Amino acid sequence: MIYSTEVKNMCPVHQGVHHGAAPIPEEAKWVQSKEVKDISGYTHGIGWCAPQQGGCKLSLNVKDGIIQEALVETIGCSGMTHSAAMAAEILPGLTVLEALNTDLVCDAINTAMRELFLQIAYGRTQSAFSEGGLQIGAGLEDLGKGSRSMVGTTYGTLDKGPRYLELTDGYITDLALDENDEIIGYKYVNFGKMMDFIKAGDDANTAIEKAKGQYGRVADAVKFIDPRKQ
Repeated sequence: MIYSTEVKNMCPVHQGVHHGAAPIPEEAKWVQSKEVKDISGYTHGIGWCAPQQGGCKLSLNVKDGIIQEALVETIGCSGMTHSAAMAAEILPGLTVLEALNTDLVCDAINTAMRELFLQIAYGRTQSAFSEGGLQIGAGLEDLGKGSRSMVGTTYGTLDKGPRYLELTDGYITDLALDENDEIIGYKYVNFGKMMDFIKAGDDANTAIEKAKGQYGRVADAVKFIDPRKQ
């Protein structure tokens, strides 16, 4: 280690008030984290790319500094889906420090990792006050039944008004309109349930019918429109 002449000529002064880092909450414990292995927690982070064309939600379950579970959800960019597959393969087994410096190809995923690291390092995780933290598999529980991301897609123009295309209920097939052409409900197909029915042996038409649902004052509708065509 090289010291400048000015520092070499200084006399030593003892650091009297130096008690180390303040403890942070981790899985119902107060931990004075000094090394990567001192970090544990389950949390989420949101990231975006430079042109802000797409976004990523990253969820990590970290135990003793090692990423044990990774959930990567992306939206808005086709290339990001391939990066998500790589990230889900790369991240488990790495320390949170290694993950910060791993080429995950997509800026949105890298940015999510950065934001998530800040939460972990500062003790702001979802499991900060949960004794023992969350079990491995908590990421899948975030997806709910059908293991599909919670996605909402709506579109609107000044001239033609709003269109609901997909909500967490599922794929919107029909919009219910009243006498003023205002949306009062919708019909949908839940793709997750539909695929479960098909895998259980139902034919496609039967599966679609069983996976259909509706929300709002559908019975009061004056007319229905296909939000993608009308």
